[in-house]
This record gives sequence, C-alpha cells and structure tokens, in this order.
Amino acid sequence: MNDEILNTIPHRPPFLFVDEIVAQTAERIHTRKTINADEPFFKGHYPDFPIMPGVLICECVFQAGALLMAKKMEMEEGKVPVLTRIQNVKFKQPVFPDSVLDIHVEYGESVGPAHYMKGKAEVNGKTAVLVEFTAMLMEEQR
Repeated sequence: MNDEILNTIPHRPPFLFVDEIVAQTAERIHTRKTINADEPFFKGHYPDFPIMPGVLICECVFQAGALLMAKKMEMEEGKVPVLTRIQNVKFKQPVFPDSVLDIHVEYGESVGPAHYMKGKAEVNGKTAVLVEFTAMLMEEQR
C-alpha cells in the first residue's frame, strides 16, 4: 500500500481503489489499480461471469480525482473530498478479474467550492469508462 495515497485521501481498504500514482501534474493524474481475481465483489457480481461493477470502476476515477484535488489545493485537516455530481458516464468495456486499470483524471475548473473534473479508466489501452464529475471539500463529521 502506498503511504502517499494513504496520507492524502481518507479511503481505506477494502474501499481504496488506487494502488499507485504513476504520474501527476497540477492539472492531471495517472493512477493504477490491479483488479485481483479474489476481490470480494466478484463473489456476488455475476459469479459465473465475473465483471467489475461499473460503479466501482467509476470509484477508481473518483479517488484519483481526490488525489488530484489534494495536489492542486492543499487540503485542510478535517476536510474530506466528497462527490457532488456525476454526469456523462459511458461504459465502453467490461473489466475482468486480473485486469490492470490505468486511470486518468484531468482537472477542469473550480467554481466556488466545486471542482470539475473528467476522467477515464482503461485496460490495455481500451477505454472501460468515461465520466465527468464534481467534488467539494466538506468538514469531517465525527
């Protein structure tokens, strides 16, 4: 597990869907997630034809976006990135066990507290999902 990721976003296993940061600038990030055959969701998501649920592929993109937000603007302690809008989602290819997802997120703009981004997840250079999304920083509730 990558300490940089754990120190940057609040997600933790079993709901951490970024294994490594491959490359990052202020406006873009490329992350990677290996989808192991023993992932718990495969037991119930078509056990005879296991495919990764589309919402979890999107979650990989959203978590990469949270990492990008953290780089772009220094996140204040006690604040967490929260997804506020998802739009224009297109599922292009299924993701199977033992795949490696390459996730690319590009920062669009910020309007007030809202941060607009778009991302995609690919397997072997083929797009699995395209998605546009918005996130905000919110106070942690304890």
